[in-house]
Amino acid sequence: MRRILILFILLVVLLFLGSQNGLRFDLSFLDKYLPKQSQTANNVTEKVKIVNEESLITEVVDKVSASVVTVSISKTKSIGRMFEINPYDPFDIFRPKQGSRDQKVEQDIGTGFIIDAEGLIATNKHVVSDTEAKYKVVTNDDKTYDIQKIYRDPVNDLAILKIEANDLKPVTLGDSSKIKVGQLAIAIGTALGEFRNTVTVGVISGLGRGITAGSPFEGFAERLDNVIQTDAAINPGNSGGPLLNSAGQVIGVNTAVSSEGQNIGFALPINTIKEALNQFNTSGKFQRPYLGVKYKMITRDLALINEVPEGAYVQEVINNSPAENGGIKTEDIITKIDGKKVTDKDGGLAKIISDKKIGDKVNIEVWRDDQTKQLSVTVGEFSGE
Repeated sequence: MRRILILFILLVVLLFLGSQNGLRFDLSFLDKYLPKQSQTANNVTEKVKIVNEESLITEVVDKVSASVVTVSISKTKSIGRMFEINPYDPFDIFRPKQGSRDQKVEQDIGTGFIIDAEGLIATNKHVVSDTEAKYKVVTNDDKTYDIQKIYRDPVNDLAILKIEANDLKPVTLGDSSKIKVGQLAIAIGTALGEFRNTVTVGVISGLGRGITAGSPFEGFAERLDNVIQTDAAINPGNSGGPLLNSAGQVIGVNTAVSSEGQNIGFALPINTIKEALNQFNTSGKFQRPYLGVKYKMITRDLALINEVPEGAYVQEVINNSPAENGGIKTEDIITKIDGKKVTDKDGGLAKIISDKKIGDKVNIEVWRDDQTKQLSVTVGEFSGE
């Protein structure tokens, strides 16, 4: 320590004298007293880091791939009238072609993951929205199963599929309340409805987003609030597949990809799904508090531009629903429920209603014809199957 102090004082004196006399000194002799950074050590550290990250991802994929399935649709669609040339009748050259005008279509349209060894599979509701179609499940080992029953959640973009199988490998559900922006995210799914068990990797890009989700194969869309944003590539066909953390736990259900940007995908938080699954396991069906309106959230910016209050703009009131019975009308803007403001950033109307109990009487404030009105509505029950 004493030796280092003497060297330091000497160095200061030399620098001071040199600056006064315009001299320069070769201080390379001090190198032997200074700590050296090993380039070899840096390279080894970088290689270890890369190997560890690769090993982590491959371990997660090996662990979960057997629990990820492909959802396929089978339906018949009309292809219109077909004609053929009639060479024997100049007044009727084109005549209708004999035979069926319908065509059977089979297509991989989405993804799901096994949640119970006895044949329960979770996916998005919009993946299986066509009640007239037949659906099948293809497991990772290329076994195909007919879907016996579909249970659709009336509130969340969630559906439970039942197949006749046993000894399946279920996933492990994580805790989406603990995820943080920047952490690793891994998605597995049937990309573009063609490439089964595609693996993509990224990070959690944002939390608490609001989106409109749908399926290009089904032409279905709905508003979803409080979803997870990720830059792990999520393409059409990935819907219903798992979003995983570094421990191989499902932290979200892949739901949508943004059509307006690149590397922007969204997933439902698994905690929301876990609540629905607990209810399903208890009662065998989904039951949800129900208001009975289709709406679009008016953000603060839209409210300022259009000189209207922030809230939920009612686009349609369902017949015989609690909303209709309570006096809510189309084009109303729901601004408050039990004194709580209805805002997009807080999860919107769906979030507030989901926190209510069936049978609760709620005070709803609406903005109608430039006036504020107070209404009383009894929350109903919507059972899906």
